[in-house]
Amino acid sequence: MTRTPVAPGAATPTSVGVGLRAPHYRDVLTARPAVGWFEVHSENYFGAGGPPQRYLEQVRADYALSLHGVGLSLGSTDPLNARHLGRLRGLVARYEPALVSDHLSWSSIGGRYLNDLLPLPYTDEALAHVVGRIRAAQDLLGRRLLIENPSTYLQFGHSTISEWEFLAEVARAADCDILLDVNNVYVSACNHGFDPGAYLNAMPPERVKEIHLAGHTRKSYPEGEILIDTHNAPVAEPVWALYRETLALIGPRPTLIEWDTDLPPFAVLLEEAARARADLEALDAVAA
Repeated sequence: MTRTPVAPGAATPTSVGVGLRAPHYRDVLTARPAVGWFEVHSENYFGAGGPPQRYLEQVRADYALSLHGVGLSLGSTDPLNARHLGRLRGLVARYEPALVSDHLSWSSIGGRYLNDLLPLPYTDEALAHVVGRIRAAQDLLGRRLLIENPSTYLQFGHSTISEWEFLAEVARAADCDILLDVNNVYVSACNHGFDPGAYLNAMPPERVKEIHLAGHTRKSYPEGEILIDTHNAPVAEPVWALYRETLALIGPRPTLIEWDTDLPPFAVLLEEAARARADLEALDAVAA
């Protein structure tokens, strides 16, 4: 199909996007699918050139773009990684994305990076620490970040603030926005026994600028059952229901289908995107 080129820095449409992964580059460039936008993992494009940059430039010419990072380690006690921030700033300047995001988590200690997004204790001290680091990162990048709620498998006994209150206050105090991962809300709610509706109701609608939907895996251990945010399966039915509840509370938002491992044919992602788009359109029809 023929698409009208998207201006640099154009806002992410209030429609459904898909996570762009390397095995699907050619599918996108050949078919030019009718999706609203694409999101990529920032760190995959920190190189100066090569095929990833070449493909992304072609996709960016026709679609709005969002950059989603996993490496800022905003909750760490290490100094902010100036090299990482410099590369991210260069990527932002090159592609002028509509949205730039990372996670409410930490992944480094003593300069060593771990292959996971680890949870924070939710205390006043941690809150002040994270707010200061987000403000510093935003100043260095020259733009506002979206902070994503994590999926978690443990809780700190000395936390004094609920995760949803913590995230809402981070957004207010750091003057950042929120990437609300509905699958993560569901996963964490099941793992820790809290009401996902309480989480959704605590989100300041004016701060939520993007929604993620993804699949998870249910694992059984001698100690009990746990949900793991694996991004390797279709969105589960309870998460679709929670997505509709989210839209009813905060209104339509740019929504991403996120699928990172065990990648299916691209057509499967388009089917998931079509289902999310139907929910967005149903909300618009009710509002009208």
